[in-house]
Amino acid sequence: MDVPEPVLPPADDAEDIYEHAPVGHLSTRPDGLIVKVNATLLRWLGRTRADLVGSRRFADLLPVGDRIYHETHLSPLLLVHGEVNGIAVQVRTADGARLPVLLTATVKAGADGKPLLIRITLFDARERRAYEEELLRARKAADSERDRVQWLATTLQSTLLPPVLAAPPGTEVAAHYHHASADEVGGDFYDLFPLTEHRWGLFLGDVCGKGAEAAAITSLTRYTLRAAAVYNTDCAAVLTNLNTVLNQESGSLARFCTVIFGLLTPDGDGYAVTLASGGHPPALLLRADGTVDYLPTPGGQLIGVLPEATITTVTVHLGPGDTLLLYTDGLTEAHTGRDRERYEEAALLTFAAGLAPSTAPAVVHAARRLLADFGAGLEDDAAVLAISVPAAPAPPG
Repeated sequence: MDVPEPVLPPADDAEDIYEHAPVGHLSTRPDGLIVKVNATLLRWLGRTRADLVGSRRFADLLPVGDRIYHETHLSPLLLVHGEVNGIAVQVRTADGARLPVLLTATVKAGADGKPLLIRITLFDARERRAYEEELLRARKAADSERDRVQWLATTLQSTLLPPVLAAPPGTEVAAHYHHASADEVGGDFYDLFPLTEHRWGLFLGDVCGKGAEAAAITSLTRYTLRAAAVYNTDCAAVLTNLNTVLNQESGSLARFCTVIFGLLTPDGDGYAVTLASGGHPPALLLRADGTVDYLPTPGGQLIGVLPEATITTVTVHLGPGDTLLLYTDGLTEAHTGRDRERYEEAALLTFAAGLAPSTAPAVVHAARRLLADFGAGLEDDAAVLAISVPAAPAPPG
């Protein structure tokens, strides 16, 4: 059985390929006069061959701005280097519309090296321009949405921090909150507030997670601590109360935090400070004699994880020249140096030792600089709260 030979389409000749190429072709003399143009470009422009060949220069097809650019930059560059590639310009159609194109051109030189002909290829860039414009609109919309999200996050975060800290008489206080991301609400929190005429409460902690859920837990935690402190002078009992509340509210969500809660009462020339810790990093005491120590609260458990959490307490005297520093683990979990080692408590102890003796504003100012220096190594929010008793004035003489 004879198999019929396949019928092949007629082979394209070179002229047909040129005329009906998917791109626009034209050739000009070195002075820009058009000497040849293909049918594709004529169709794009809505013109006839007689409109262009021998009667117009290529620059005549360009709007004023592109024409100036062609005469002052593109044409000289082409004659020096012999080619240009992917230049974005516009060409005018017969009805006055502007067609965005990408221009590629080469120079055909004679045996003496002088230009004989300039061959120009134009790629239709309408879809690309539309795509770029859509990308630009999308980017503007994304920028606007990001700005709105950041504004909402900043506004919500501000409601979770005290507008002012109530300094007990004869003390100085300072605090700072470092946002790792402007797009998310962090879970760090702190406060210092009066309970009675002779007693003040303070706390600092870190809620699990970020965003709206963390904000809800932070708000619940802050108001629970404030309310519990009004009715109970025992620091451990205050955190036990918070643990019960978070357990009752947990449901299917992980609601827990680390926190230090403290009570300050006048004590001679300073204040007695009792701190209770629920799984939180230990506070630092910078003493007037220049020594620095952690106030250990070992064994304190996360608040909100277990029905009954172990709470540990420590009591210390804050005297003239002493400064108490509380911080969240965003500080001690920051990565530093080329090896991105964690900062950790030992490094913080060395840092504080270089400051002692000091004051609350000075310590927090130094901590702000430290947090800023971490740069991208600071991946979590960080909060610091300091309280100090001013040093006694030096005796005269």
